Amino acid sequence: MIFTISTLLEAAPKSEMLFGISPLFALIPLILYIVLAFKDLNPVLNVFICVIFSAILTKQPLLKMGSVIGDSLGSFLGLIGFIILIGAALGEVLKRTGVAENIVKQVMRKIGINTINKAIIASMCTSMILVALLGTLAGANAIIAPIVIPLVAAIGMTPSTLSGIFLGAGLTGMFIGPFSPQVITIMELTGMSYGVYMLQAGLPLAVTVLAVTFFMSKYIQKKTFGVYAYEEMAEIDVNKPATAEASRATIVFFLVLAAMIAYGIYSQSGASYAIVVMMVTAIATGLAAKMKPSAIFEAITTGAQRLVWLFIMFVLFHPFITFIENAGAFQRLVELIEPLLGSGSQIIFSIVAALTGIFGIGGAAVAQSVVMDKMFAGFVTDLAISPGLWALIILVGSQITSFAYPEADMLGQMGLARSKDVKNVVKLGVTAVVFSILLVGLRAIFG
Repeated sequence: MIFTISTLLEAAPKSEMLFGISPLFALIPLILYIVLAFKDLNPVLNVFICVIFSAILTKQPLLKMGSVIGDSLGSFLGLIGFIILIGAALGEVLKRTGVAENIVKQVMRKIGINTINKAIIASMCTSMILVALLGTLAGANAIIAPIVIPLVAAIGMTPSTLSGIFLGAGLTGMFIGPFSPQVITIMELTGMSYGVYMLQAGLPLAVTVLAVTFFMSKYIQKKTFGVYAYEEMAEIDVNKPATAEASRATIVFFLVLAAMIAYGIYSQSGASYAIVVMMVTAIATGLAAKMKPSAIFEAITTGAQRLVWLFIMFVLFHPFITFIENAGAFQRLVELIEPLLGSGSQIIFSIVAALTGIFGIGGAAVAQSVVMDKMFAGFVTDLAISPGLWALIILVGSQITSFAYPEADMLGQMGLARSKDVKNVVKLGVTAVVFSILLVGLRAIFG
């Protein structure tokens, strides 16, 4: 059965709007959120204002917000927020055991990451590769964040820059990972092999987004240097030898981390597996450094409490987006552009379909891909859209959503990088959206 846009709209859950106004007005809180983010308002206060505003617009009973927040604690955003807390906890253990400083010394001495450009490239490669192997953005970046942060902090990279790298390069790993759920889904929908998929869709989009990430990271670094900074390890004496405890703990850290990652790849574990990886690694590293169990868990709680604000923000963000989606705002946007899909032009269809996926279809990337394929299957056949072009459209429509506006993936990477700078990561995201759509248009023109 092929689902049209109209049937999708009819099937979507709806909330009644205040005064019976159009569901499009439910997008106002989202626009307000972005505007307030550019005003450098406290991010938790920003979300709080917008979630209350969206609740009023969609006629949600404010006195029942407690139960809504309770549901949010068990949501995917709640999970991501907790993963970020544990990532900060691991970082504190690595700091107290001397492992983080030892890693920085070894990398700076042996690899020579002594410039911002080298740090950007190294961070991008690390994030992209691990995400590609694990098939999870939040889980992979949560594992590497405690290692990368002290390394880049030592040469002056800002949290704003690293958050952009985690988002851009990390999501690129999702485009190319052989075990990525998104890649597997698109291969199944189009009947393409992995090699053909990579040549036709994965690599072109990956190269585009990586280029945007590199140049925007340089721009963000220039704009934020001296404004935002990491506190730890601003100066490190690379020639000072590590203590015996730190050296032993470093070896244990890498052995345990490698073993846990290898098992994660083998079992194709999801984002929640990152919690196990980081907790086991933190405890093993602390014991190897001869820390007492009570001291290890004191470090864990101290590290985690620094990012409690972000966890609260994530819990609030879930009802915020849910209220907007249930009001039918995103679906109404799709309805407005439906006439363009019947234009008979491959170029117009390709661009409109990709934009529809980015802005008009919510949910996980795999679900977005399936919905797009069902929605547009008839158009794809009628316009003789090639499997390669269709794979690229699905990939852009389902994955570039994470760049389009502040949501789970974008906020998650900001949290992992310990950044509160929404403004600059949104700039990177918008740039990635523009160039991704240009790529789709060029691919449609040249076949």
